[in-house]
Amino acid sequence: MEGEFGNFVEVLTSIFVCIFYSYSLGKIVPKGKTRLLCVLPVVCLFLYLPLHLSSVHLGGATAFFISWLGSFKLLLFAFDKGPLASDPSISIGRFMAIACLPIEIQENPPPKPENAQIKTNPSPPKPHLNGQNGKNQHPRSTKSRSLNHVIKGFLLAILIGVLYYSEHFHPKLILVLHCLYIYLLLEFLLAMVGVLARALLGLELKPHFNEPYLSTSLQDFWGRRWNLMATSILRPAVYEPVLDFSTRFIGRKWAPLPAVMGSFVVSGLMHELIYYYQGRVKPTWEVTWFFVLQGLCLTLEIVLKKALRGRFRWLPTPVSVVLTVGFVVVTCFWLFFPQFLRSKADVRMLEEYVAFGEYMKNVARTFQKSLSSS
Repeated sequence: MEGEFGNFVEVLTSIFVCIFYSYSLGKIVPKGKTRLLCVLPVVCLFLYLPLHLSSVHLGGATAFFISWLGSFKLLLFAFDKGPLASDPSISIGRFMAIACLPIEIQENPPPKPENAQIKTNPSPPKPHLNGQNGKNQHPRSTKSRSLNHVIKGFLLAILIGVLYYSEHFHPKLILVLHCLYIYLLLEFLLAMVGVLARALLGLELKPHFNEPYLSTSLQDFWGRRWNLMATSILRPAVYEPVLDFSTRFIGRKWAPLPAVMGSFVVSGLMHELIYYYQGRVKPTWEVTWFFVLQGLCLTLEIVLKKALRGRFRWLPTPVSVVLTVGFVVVTCFWLFFPQFLRSKADVRMLEEYVAFGEYMKNVARTFQKSLSSS
């Protein structure tokens, strides 16, 4: 465990140096191909860094935060797009936090003058990754979200204890428990990262999840509720360029279809890469096919809604929720989790909890001895 922490410190040092280098590029190198050429070595290093870690937790987090999101942010930054280019006067601290952490700043709109006239033709909203227009809505207050995260943190701790006895459970029940575990772990981990960033930057951040278990459609699940940080990066990096390109050939009405598929294919490839970092086994491409399947079904949903608009009464909300969440969970059982379980990543994760607990006990004993000797 001590050796892994040492490797992690080396990885963090490399990341900070690369981010500082990238921040300096923005001041002296113009946007475009020149800045892209300067950023590409950093992206290549970001793709290599998780191989320096053997821990499932540290390697997986580094792969998601840095190799995927961080690399995409820097590629967008090369063309003066994305969260790193939103504020030309951004400080090095904020630039580093946004580049390294999966956070999205909640922009507060300026107050409207009392006598301001209402615009009759407001600017159109940004296209959504799910093929619809509109922004994500997060009705929960900060206080209620904090309570929600505390409750889910307790549930995660209980679930980890239950998983230690997974050999006594039916294989199907184990898959259900892993679905809950992945969701709770991701939401709790990203929430803690958000708390840290909020404390350091003093900014209001957008939540990463918006109750995905209440999704009424695949558009709702993938576009407005699940892993919204990944959605916010895929939108300018993949969805919008493919949308603009497709519009020239098939028109604006159907251009979202290849844009959605392109986003899901890229997401699948990046998940495949994360699985490789965690298991170091030859890819089976099941994870990629999971996202391809989700993209195909989502495009079919978009086509049906466009074709049957106003001529079909949609299912009641409870039925839509059961069908949507059930479809995602069943396809996870089929394509998403088998590779994860075959690489024994679940077993290694539980072993890492035990090793971390022992490490902290040793640190506490050493600290206590030092106090008593002094």
